[in-house]
Amino acid sequence: MTQHAAGFDLHAAVKHPLVLAPGQISLVPCGFCMALPEGYEAQIRPRSGLASRHGIAPVNTPGTIDSDYRGEVQVPLINHGRHDFEITRGMRIAQMLVAPVPQVNLAEVDELDDTARGTGGFGHTGK
Repeated sequence: MTQHAAGFDLHAAVKHPLVLAPGQISLVPCGFCMALPEGYEAQIRPRSGLASRHGIAPVNTPGTIDSDYRGEVQVPLINHGRHDFEITRGMRIAQMLVAPVPQVNLAEVDELDDTARGTGGFGHTGK
């Protein structure tokens, strides 16, 4: 919506209003297909306003659209809120960021190098 925004707004292309009940997941069409260049992906992310005000967000965040996908872009939305939420045609439901995907080679090894963190898991680096 602004000149320096990183993401593209994705709009709902529903034919009729769609009501998401609390806890419900629905696949919402966006009304377009695309062809990304090889070596790129599209990341589907929540819109901060929908998430913070209504609890509406993509259920898999971020979602990935691969460069070889040619179907309609759709967003699986979930209602984490306490109230029904109505999705109408043209409503901005998510944002899409196109990003390069680095090509890497995976190699199996017998040992890993040591780091200060080591095997510390989720929340290990914070206090």
